[in-house]
Amino acid sequence: MSDNTMRIIDLRGKRFTRAEMLAAMPRAEMGTKEATDLVRPILDDVRDRGAAALRDFEEKFDHVRPEHLRVPAEAMRQALDELDPEVRAAIEESVRRSRAVSASQVPQDFHTDLAPGARVTERWIPIQRVGLYVPGGKAVYPSSVIMNVVPAQTAGVESLAIATPPSKATADGLPDKTILATCAILGVDEVYAVGGAQAIAMFAYGAKGSELQDGEILCEPVDKITGPGNIFVATAKSMVSGIVGIDAVAGPTEIAIIADKDANPSWVAADLIGQAEHDELAGSVLITDSEDFAKQVQASLDQRVPRTEHAERVATSLTGRQSGIILTDNLDQSIDAANAYAAEHLEIQTADPNAVVPRIKNAGAIFRGPYSPVPLGDYMSGSNHVLPTSGTARFASGLGVHTFMKPVEVIEYDEEGLKALAARINTFAVSEDLPAHGESVLSRFIADPYDKATIKQQEEQAGLR
Repeated sequence: MSDNTMRIIDLRGKRFTRAEMLAAMPRAEMGTKEATDLVRPILDDVRDRGAAALRDFEEKFDHVRPEHLRVPAEAMRQALDELDPEVRAAIEESVRRSRAVSASQVPQDFHTDLAPGARVTERWIPIQRVGLYVPGGKAVYPSSVIMNVVPAQTAGVESLAIATPPSKATADGLPDKTILATCAILGVDEVYAVGGAQAIAMFAYGAKGSELQDGEILCEPVDKITGPGNIFVATAKSMVSGIVGIDAVAGPTEIAIIADKDANPSWVAADLIGQAEHDELAGSVLITDSEDFAKQVQASLDQRVPRTEHAERVATSLTGRQSGIILTDNLDQSIDAANAYAAEHLEIQTADPNAVVPRIKNAGAIFRGPYSPVPLGDYMSGSNHVLPTSGTARFASGLGVHTFMKPVEVIEYDEEGLKALAARINTFAVSEDLPAHGESVLSRFIADPYDKATIKQQEEQAGLR
């Protein structure tokens, strides 16, 4: 057995209940209780001490004490000026494609006329202020800046703030320069050198104090927080949910690939490695009805993993309990397994992917065919790479323009419209033992809605019956 050998989950020859199929899927162990115990004092301290606590936590966790918590505008302009032209071209193309897809997602207001003088309108209203988290750690993610900012801007959000960890590589503790340059390209000027759970606390509660005076406000609280992060970021988002809105509580990233004997095993192996590169807890799952194909993929992994730059990290991910090769009887069972796993990213590499796509009910994003690998979506497909993880794609969707808007209904009834329903509303209200609800409506048409003995007579006289 090589150090890269993925475990086998054999579903062949078995019939599963829904619960049994869900339980059979590979998942990472999250240790959320321990994370909660660590995050709670961070949230409390930032809420109480503001900027001073932020600096202390950055020094403790990111091993740098930022000179500026809020990144100066000049630093972003300089980062853009120094950006490699080829990297800038790639970023700008990603932005262009993301804007095009986001523009098509903007929901339209509509109204429904139910009767004369009776209309309900649904308006889509942008959230006023959002905090966008861009992770650091093992890699830097200017792509996540694009994925958060573009749909928020397209939605019409008035106020955007980005938090991203400071970098030890810079003398002044500013974030990664490519991230700052991407912010400049997108026109975002409120950027904080703050990472981890402390950034989530800053967004949720706001933070007093600044580089200039302790009495100043460093950051105003936001209405919603979006963006991926590690377990501490995810736990912090969960704990402040309700104080602010959040997009999701994200777990480690993951890929599942439905493949048959006609797929290219080297390409499938490369795609599994690409996802495993993110993190030791990343999930890489192959679902196939061909045992021979699974062996070919494993052989390719054995050749490729030692040659990739982050080989140790990749091997840890591929051999972890969150990864594996699921063997099935046929394509139907492969689809059932994929719907149970509900992958963040689902690739379909089968002889007829068009027949498979409509049968997928649970996935963060579906990558159809051998020339639509996950990294395409990570960077430049125009789709969004902030997606539901840990099986939550069974009920959640990825980030998009809708994330930054809220539907609000406007009820417009005139006298005629309300009069036609007044008696029925009163009957309904009384049946729920909420008579004042009915009295509120009847007061507009009859003299004494509190005289229960004469209600029906008054309703008839007023033409309500």
